[in-house]
Amino acid sequence: MKIKEIVTVLEEMAPLAYAEDFDNVGLLVGDDEAESTGVLVCHDALEAIIDEAITKNCNLVVCFHPILFSGIKKITGKNYVERAILKAIKNDIAIYAIHTALDNHSAGVNKIFCDALGLVNTKILIPKENFIQKLVTYTTPDNSEKVRNALFEAGAGTIGNYDNCSFNTEGFFTFKGNEDSNPVIGERGKLHTGTEIKIEVVFEKHLQSKILKALFANHLYEEVAYEIYTLQNSHQNIGLGMIGEFETEMEEKDFLYFVKDKMIADGIRHSAFTGKRIKKVAVLGGSGSFAIKNAIQAGADAFLTADLKYHQFYEAENRLLLADIGHFESERYTKNYIVDYLQKKILNFAIILAEENTNPVKYL
Repeated sequence: MKIKEIVTVLEEMAPLAYAEDFDNVGLLVGDDEAESTGVLVCHDALEAIIDEAITKNCNLVVCFHPILFSGIKKITGKNYVERAILKAIKNDIAIYAIHTALDNHSAGVNKIFCDALGLVNTKILIPKENFIQKLVTYTTPDNSEKVRNALFEAGAGTIGNYDNCSFNTEGFFTFKGNEDSNPVIGERGKLHTGTEIKIEVVFEKHLQSKILKALFANHLYEEVAYEIYTLQNSHQNIGLGMIGEFETEMEEKDFLYFVKDKMIADGIRHSAFTGKRIKKVAVLGGSGSFAIKNAIQAGADAFLTADLKYHQFYEAENRLLLADIGHFESERYTKNYIVDYLQKKILNFAIILAEENTNPVKYL
């Protein structure tokens, strides 16, 4: 199996288009045409992970955090990033990073976080904006079903828990082809009138080329009339963070001990207790201070995230319990999810969970 075939499966799990603009995801090191000998899944692709991949004969490392994040001008082995890259290149090991492509997925990092805590009725905390587009096209009544079905097959027409969604209206059209035209209906040089169906469907913007290819391949006209709009609607199933509920509320201190146990956290920093019982909980794996206001607006009793600074604890304003459980801890089950996904999709192939603990934060 070639590395590019595994990459296809990874991108089905976490489409790269879901990633944030600042991120660096996808294949970062290596040749996707190379045959893969095995996959090692980890949290951070450090030099020790590359050593483990060598030992276990895995020439593809799938990591959550990208080892190459900001710009790099030299690779001389002077720091941990350069050493990992050098060793990977010397040993023909490819590195693929997922990061916010999975952060933003409805079944990704934050759903994994919620599931670990047993939260129910979960939904995205900060839905992704400017990600939905609408296609409007026109065709004959006889051709409309073929066009609609092709657009659905290409990924258009999905709204939340519903698919094959479209809006169709009947209208009156006119056209006259010039001397170079080759009309399917009517004759060149003559005005033609008739009935058309206007088809409207929405789709995720990264599917645009696939949608248009399906449209052109299944439309009967020589010149296909269509319009594409970017909608201001937020995408309710893609975005950062998640909020859910406990079936049974609990006291704040009991809640923190519960989180500490479930997320295997060696230490939790938190804001002052509010005196309220905890039922509705917002989570955001990794650095999530920017979402404190979103958690408050969503009516959360508590917000779990990581990397909070001193003054950010004041932002709780006694309206919720704010807790920093640790960056690695808030994402700790992500690599297990990736392994499980790959093992279900790629049978009889070495998909291995790394043993090396790459959490750089230690506690006394």
